Amino acid sequence: MKPITIIYLLCLSALFSSCSKHFLDEEPLSIYTPDNSLQTATQFQQATNNLYNGLRNIYMGNMNLDSYFGLYYATDFAFNGTDYDPAAKLNAYKATMVPTYFIPQTIWTAYYKIITNANLIINQATKSTQLADADKSSFLGQALFFRAYAYKVLANLYGGVPIELNQLAAPRYDYVRASRDSVYQQCKTDLQQAIGLLSDINKVPDGAINKQIAQHMLAEVLISLKDYDGAIASASEVINFSGLSLMTNRFGRRANLPGDVYRDLFEYNNQNYSTGNHEGLLVIQSTLNNSSSVGDQTAWAVVPSLTGVRIVESTTNTKIPILFNSKFVDSVSSNGIGWIRPTSHFFYEIWTPGDIRNSSYNIIRDIRISGVPANSPDYGKWYVKDGYKDKVKPADFRDTIRNFYPVIRKTSPSAGDFVSVAGPAILTNVTNPFGGFLLNGASRLFMQKYVARVAETYLLRAEAYLGKGAVQQATDDVNVIRSRAQTTPATAAEMNLDYILDERLRELYMEEFRAVTLTRLGKLYERDKKYNPKSGLTIEAFHNLWPIPSTEITQNTGAVLEQNQGY
Repeated sequence: MKPITIIYLLCLSALFSSCSKHFLDEEPLSIYTPDNSLQTATQFQQATNNLYNGLRNIYMGNMNLDSYFGLYYATDFAFNGTDYDPAAKLNAYKATMVPTYFIPQTIWTAYYKIITNANLIINQATKSTQLADADKSSFLGQALFFRAYAYKVLANLYGGVPIELNQLAAPRYDYVRASRDSVYQQCKTDLQQAIGLLSDINKVPDGAINKQIAQHMLAEVLISLKDYDGAIASASEVINFSGLSLMTNRFGRRANLPGDVYRDLFEYNNQNYSTGNHEGLLVIQSTLNNSSSVGDQTAWAVVPSLTGVRIVESTTNTKIPILFNSKFVDSVSSNGIGWIRPTSHFFYEIWTPGDIRNSSYNIIRDIRISGVPANSPDYGKWYVKDGYKDKVKPADFRDTIRNFYPVIRKTSPSAGDFVSVAGPAILTNVTNPFGGFLLNGASRLFMQKYVARVAETYLLRAEAYLGKGAVQQATDDVNVIRSRAQTTPATAAEMNLDYILDERLRELYMEEFRAVTLTRLGKLYERDKKYNPKSGLTIEAFHNLWPIPSTEITQNTGAVLEQNQGY
């Protein structure tokens, strides 16, 4: 099955990707209207592809890097490594997370754009007389899913938001906020309808919206509505589906090489259902030299800027970079800049012995020294284990925050698999036995990327069990994940929401948008203040919700669009 390919709608861009200043405005062209431009299955497919493109742009950071990274950091997971001292951007949380700040505006606009485009498809498909029944069901199901997904994220981050379900013929400036529960109820309605229309994951192309991802998302929405029994039932539909399972044995293109099953989940081209991965529920497709694909910059952001690390070479007493010719090497990971800098809580406080998610195949905590001459006594030594890190002084770094910390490999391919916009991103050099060199273009990688996996479904069901007081069942679900990770089981005595949030960190680091999870659960303030050394200094309780962007309030001249308390 071919991956979904995004087709840009050049002549219909004003319809499908509104650039209006107001978040739900439409500006139809005088020639191309929705009625004459959405008639055939091909035209509906083009419009639906644009929904996937919107999701891809969010998950690949193509909307705005600061906004994209802001979904990960200023949380218990990470802080901004580039603006540490003096604190700036979201590291100075109280000063910057205000209604006029561009990050809440960018995220708001990106998700409302998906809603606007989904409304167009839903309206036109519902009244279409040309579409075959199967095509109508498919397009409606996908558009309903996207609309529910976008409203869910908005409700998680901002609380109650305006609900618009219609295709607009003219701008509106009289929106009011629906309650948060009303938004979740609309998500529930859309997802329940979508589930009845969508096909199972084993019957759709890789990367396509399917019944099981809709059931997974419905489980989360029902938790937010405190319908824990409904959430358990919906999550169980996914977990019990015969075509899905946790991947517990080595698989994929590197299964015969040293590694573990958790690393296999993130190896290059191991994510899709058609390749034998039956854990991924929704996988964003990305293909080199495809005009619709954008390079993913996540690895570049989370990997430290290792080329800035130097040691004092033993025989010459000179400072020399630890990496050969100051190049990034593919055996370490990607071309990094240290923008998303994980917290000590993530790196050092949440792990138990044997957990493969923390193995050297997944988090690299030491590096071979290759920058010194081959005849140096330092050559080939380990930077941490052999004591070099302890001898390094701050002056030996370009940046003490960003240059060295454990390397998360999840967002990067393995050695020899790097592919960049310029083609294969490896320069083989036989004089360096510790890895090939990465070209500069490796800051934009082309890899498939999970939106959700069955592992998260177990954790959502655990959350629902906990919500209804079924602590042992919650513990059992968490231990399914921990068993795959080959680590000690959790006990019912320690099971609470904070334990599940830590388990989400262990299992879903650099997959989930951590800020979205914490605002959903009202835990952003508490956990950021406890674990984040920068944003935690100034964050306050009202920051459990993001501010409504000020431009949306001021442009909404026909009614009062209320701001969240505290802003």
